[in-house]
Amino acid sequence: MTSPRSDRPTPPPDSAGPGQPKYADRAYRSVAGMVGGVGLVAVACWLGGDAIANGKGHTPWLAIAALLLALPLIVALTLRPAVFANSDRIRVRNPFRTITVPWAGVDGVRSSYSTEMLAGGKKYQLWAIPVSLRARKRAARQEAKVKAAGDDAFTPGGGGRRPAYGRRSSPVPGADPTIRAWSDQALSELRELAERHEGKVAEGGSTVPVVRWCWEVLAPAAAGAVVLIVLLSLS
Repeated sequence: MTSPRSDRPTPPPDSAGPGQPKYADRAYRSVAGMVGGVGLVAVACWLGGDAIANGKGHTPWLAIAALLLALPLIVALTLRPAVFANSDRIRVRNPFRTITVPWAGVDGVRSSYSTEMLAGGKKYQLWAIPVSLRARKRAARQEAKVKAAGDDAFTPGGGGRRPAYGRRSSPVPGADPTIRAWSDQALSELRELAERHEGKVAEGGSTVPVVRWCWEVLAPAAAGAVVLIVLLSLS
């Protein structure tokens, strides 16, 4: 699993002020979700294409309607979810909605069995950062092994020096070197951004979350469902 940090430069704590350069958003996506989405799209296109090319009667039309319904939903549930954050605001792209909130309007982000953002008295799930209990347990075991290896460096005869494999260094000065699951690391970074830019508001001074429905997904899926129902009723 790759690091949740973007490979583009991120702003220092006091950047993004007037007259200072703007930096690209930090982007958070689920690699497993994207890989699964590409696989599902490929399977759907393969089965649908075969039905369109070799089917008889109403079969090709049913396949077209099914693809029109299924493909937008697959893309929405697997490839679309993402979280973008910069020094001004956080933008949560869920399957069917996009929520944009300035940091001053974010009440908090938390994680239990799902990752959630609290803003404007409402709760929004972060689909792009799924919680994996298995990943948490794996990170805890790795942390315990590294700690045990570090403790062994001070046994008699060890010279009192910690071996190279027992050290943990972080690429970011002052960052917490604790080994975490990917979702917990991403949540930690979002909390850090929220605390650092707590007083920032959007242009115009509004702190109310802006919610936009993803009609480019909903419209074709609804059209495919209607066509599929009509064809099934006629066959």
